[in-house]
Amino acid sequence: QVQLVESGGGVVQAGGSLRLSCTASGSISEINAMGWFRQTPGKQREPVAIMKIGRDTNLAESVKGRFTISRDNAKNTVHLQMNSLKPEDTGVYYCNLEAMVYGDMWYDDYWGRGTQVTVSS
Repeated sequence: QVQLVESGGGVVQAGGSLRLSCTASGSISEINAMGWFRQTPGKQREPVAIMKIGRDTNLAESVKGRFTISRDNAKNTVHLQMNSLKPEDTGVYYCNLEAMVYGDMWYDDYWGRGTQVTVSS
């Protein structure tokens, strides 16, 4: 199957930076998109940054100008560089992969376990 391994969360003061990474492995035949979602208590999981196969990117309005998403296709890895962090960026960040596995003819969504990001004021 498919595994997603995330790294890079932690605690940082407001204005600081963190870099999240996520590597996908397993029986992946084709990746359509990779990206990051976040969830805060009492709220639904929301998209933060998504990069599609053609490298088209979608960033949440709240992070534009501060966050950058990048991908290393050869390593099936996606990074999220987060600068000028704010307390409201605090949450659990989940890596998301939209991919096709060998033997299938459709894309499925896969999720990492999540990594905590805490921004103190």
